[in-house]
Amino acid sequence: MSLRARARLSNGVIYAILGVLSLVWVLPIAYLVILSFKVERGPTLDGYIMPKGYTLGNYIALFTETTSFNYPQWFMNTLLVAILSCVISTAFVLMVAYTLSRLRFAARRPIINVALILGMFPGFMSVIAIYHLLKLAGLDKTLAALVLVYSGGAGLGYYIVKGFFDTIPRALDEAALLDGATRWQTFYKLTLPMSTPIITYAVLTSFMGPWVDFILAGVIMKDNYQSYTIALGLFHMLDREHITTYYTSFCAGAVLVAIPIAVLFMFMQKNYVEGVTGGAVKG
Repeated sequence: MSLRARARLSNGVIYAILGVLSLVWVLPIAYLVILSFKVERGPTLDGYIMPKGYTLGNYIALFTETTSFNYPQWFMNTLLVAILSCVISTAFVLMVAYTLSRLRFAARRPIINVALILGMFPGFMSVIAIYHLLKLAGLDKTLAALVLVYSGGAGLGYYIVKGFFDTIPRALDEAALLDGATRWQTFYKLTLPMSTPIITYAVLTSFMGPWVDFILAGVIMKDNYQSYTIALGLFHMLDREHITTYYTSFCAGAVLVAIPIAVLFMFMQKNYVEGVTGGAVKG
């Protein structure tokens, strides 16, 4: 077999595997979208694979039938928490990463090692302690508590951002300092304008965490239904006493949740990929 034939065969096998994997990923999402339009209210299809009829009523009901499940309020709560957490977390990550990349001080290496060790533990292990601290401070069952929790430990995720900053030549910083610029001016006016890809990465990851989180929101909010986030509210639509009535509304709500993230990724995909690959290379 010639070299070209081998290359074609190997490419064909790779494409076939990727096609199967794509089907595995896309089919559940496509089926969820189909179910969000079905006429039947319950989770079953009476032995059929596809719905018997389709309607937009499930989407309309999300924004009109708000007595039991106030989806518009959940959406606004989640959007507010995600935006505030994104802004604070992105600022924390960029400043911590720049400090550990550019500055040299006695505690630098211990801080990096401690952050690495802490990052090995899942965040939900400390959720009970976090809840009791918030309760003592009178912040339990509030959206402010979610913002504090999501953004408080953001600095520990500095690794990829630091890797990107390491690829920027230090000579640029030294030249700016010799010209009389301060460290803040060097960071704000020199480093950040050159770091659009990694800023995009930091913004996306900081926004996605609060947008889809369920565990922390469930522990902190308890039974404060008006302060629920989307993930928590949709989960309660699947309770035994509600699933028969609200299953199709759940499907519609799940589709709407994915739209903002999908749009962000579509518009920022190029910068996002550049940020991840740039941060993985040490300069």
